[in-house]
Amino acid sequence: MEKTYIPKGKIEGEWYLVDAAGKNLGRLATKLASILIGKHKPTYTPGVLMGDHVVVINAKEISVHPTRYDTKMYYHHTLYPGGLKQISLRNQLEKHPDRVIRLAVRGMLPKNKLTKILLSNLKVYGGSEHPHQAQNPKPFE
Repeated sequence: MEKTYIPKGKIEGEWYLVDAAGKNLGRLATKLASILIGKHKPTYTPGVLMGDHVVVINAKEISVHPTRYDTKMYYHHTLYPGGLKQISLRNQLEKHPDRVIRLAVRGMLPKNKLTKILLSNLKVYGGSEHPHQAQNPKPFE
């Protein structure tokens, strides 16, 4: 009978820096989700937080198929009658480019109690500047 490996002691988390300029949204989101979950480590265990943080820069320059700019819609409800609001991908990238990547990654994470914690380890910035220089994030390819 095979036993499940559970890491002992404190798990050391890494900080990774990902440049989103020119990258495809879906392919980038799957890569970011696997880093947050910890599947890139040999000590990966399902249901255990690996403690990795990801800093994404240049979210405004992400690559999307041209027809998706106007057909992809983001919805939210204000909890009032008739309060369903929608915004297109083009407008969302102009106003809040970090939300586009955050929502794409959120959809690719497991739907359990760890989702909120994993999303808190994702830092997304529209430009090339970020306040996490002290953590010395490693570039991830």
